[in-house]
Amino acid sequence: MYITQALHRAAQQYPDRVAVRFRDRQRTFRQFADRVARLAGALQALGMRPGDRVAMLALNSDRYLEYQMAVPWGGGVLNPCNTRWSAAEIAYALEDSGSTILLVDDAFADMAAQLRRESTCVREVVHCGEDPRQPGMHAYEELLERAAPVPDLLRRGDDLAAILYTGGTTGSPKGVMLSHANLVNSALALCCDELVVDAGTYLHVAPMFHSADMGFALAQWQGASTHAILAGFEPERVLDALARERVTHVLLVPTMIQMLVDHPSMRKPRDLGALRTIIYGSSPISEALIERVMDILPGVGFVQGYGMTELAPIATLNGAFYHSAAGRAHGKLASAGRAARCMEVRIVDADDREVPRGTLGEIVARGPNVMLGYWNKPEQTAAAVRDGWMHTGDAAWMDDDGFIFIADRLKDMIVSGGENVYSSEVENALARHPSVAACAVIGIPDERWGETVHAVIVAKPGSDVAGDELIAHCRTLIAGYKCPRSVAFVDQLPLSGAGKVLKAVLREPFWRGRARRVA
Repeated sequence: MYITQALHRAAQQYPDRVAVRFRDRQRTFRQFADRVARLAGALQALGMRPGDRVAMLALNSDRYLEYQMAVPWGGGVLNPCNTRWSAAEIAYALEDSGSTILLVDDAFADMAAQLRRESTCVREVVHCGEDPRQPGMHAYEELLERAAPVPDLLRRGDDLAAILYTGGTTGSPKGVMLSHANLVNSALALCCDELVVDAGTYLHVAPMFHSADMGFALAQWQGASTHAILAGFEPERVLDALARERVTHVLLVPTMIQMLVDHPSMRKPRDLGALRTIIYGSSPISEALIERVMDILPGVGFVQGYGMTELAPIATLNGAFYHSAAGRAHGKLASAGRAARCMEVRIVDADDREVPRGTLGEIVARGPNVMLGYWNKPEQTAAAVRDGWMHTGDAAWMDDDGFIFIADRLKDMIVSGGENVYSSEVENALARHPSVAACAVIGIPDERWGETVHAVIVAKPGSDVAGDELIAHCRTLIAGYKCPRSVAFVDQLPLSGAGKVLKAVLREPFWRGRARRVA
């Protein structure tokens, strides 16, 4: 199995079908495959060798798709960078992975100089935006014009295909190593659940650096679908694109769905007759919201996915049937679904024994989607993957039909706007402020973002530090979306007999009467 196989097939069988549309650019599968082969040659000319990591820091574009195919075509390993991270966090990922080539677009070209200073391994920078390139960078289109197409090196199977960085519970991000087999198996599982149609159109609006969009995009290649691309999420532009591009499938996180249904433009007449499926997941969602959007778009099927980067990314799916009137009567709408094809899912106790149905435990998953491990972190890999089972850190129960219902996160992770925020990382930043004696970070409900970051602070005696000052302090150390949105001051934190902070006690007033679930 290899990532580029579906592109070879599409270029052979449907050479004149439109592969990609972005802004005023449109390319057929024949043209796209030629550009991929040339970009692979250009990267090899810049020094990329089999197994070398190549990073990209950019907004969504057609060139991002070319990068995703050209790097493995030329033998390299993908390292897509989170566009919401701070420069320090991105530099860490570049240095830790040993990325030797970095592609940046207009939005991040100014950051490239700092990244180059802070990362000793980056040798070459390629500007892949629309503006004139800056000094010290290669121009993307000029590289392609000069390069000759090269043969696909056909790295495959357990060969490393990508390193995707996730937030770190120990103060630094973890690089998730995904193989070609991991990614292709996940894509085929989505095909088996009818999330791909031949000659469909998939709209990229979720960030392309994320494993969710990458995973669903790889599935769409299997159907030789057209990839329509928006640089980012703006409700009116998304609605316009759904109609203009005759989109059949789109992946959204719940905050995007909320913004779409709340936007005045939603009431503007549009022909969305081509839209077949909205896939959603990645963060908490209320039943009220999904009921509302189902009423607004009665002819559209909804599919809920649960997974994580370490699973490339799918573990379970809750199909369109369970988002119908008949399906709702079965009581499955709030479920995250059951094991996707090729995957096994269980709920286990602290000793990895499967618990009886209806009993709360940890979700574990096994199958060909499970990551190779964490880059340069063998101990964390051994802790996460035991006897082939990926331990997700999510608490849930399973019903008699094999559907899982997520109850909480064992790792106290917060999901805000589809992005993972690890409480310990925020706490580490807060603790570096000289006025903070102790702190705890929790997720509290938010109608727009699902959850927002809330800090509970014990200040040092005599300190008059304010919440705004602590938030500003955090912004110097971590990405803005990870920083607290609200701060409360207390005399002491609730502790267990073992001295651990009882975060459930801190969360309870905010979540009283509400289910804290992950969709």
